[in-house]
Amino acid sequence: MPPLIDGEKCRHCGTCVEICNSHILVVGQDGIPVVRYPDECWHCDSCVLDCPAGAIRLRIPLPYMLYHVEAPALKGGRHDPH
Repeated sequence: MPPLIDGEKCRHCGTCVEICNSHILVVGQDGIPVVRYPDECWHCDSCVLDCPAGAIRLRIPLPYMLYHVEAPALKGGRHDPH
C-alpha cells in the first residue's frame, strides 16, 4: 500500500521525493507529492522519517506485519513482554 500524504500538513519541500529509494514519489502540479508507482513502495519508512512536517504515514500491509519478529528471538533469546 502506498504512503498517504496529508496535503494540509505538506510544506512542498520535496524531501520525500528526494529520499525515496523506490522513486515512487513525484512532485505534483500543486507542489504536493504524488505517488507515481504505488505497488513499488518498499515500506522502508524513509519518507515518513525524513518529512519535516510529519505529513506522510505508511499503511503497512497485513502480510508484512505478520513477518514481524522481535529482535531477541533472532538472537535465540526469550522475549519478556514485562
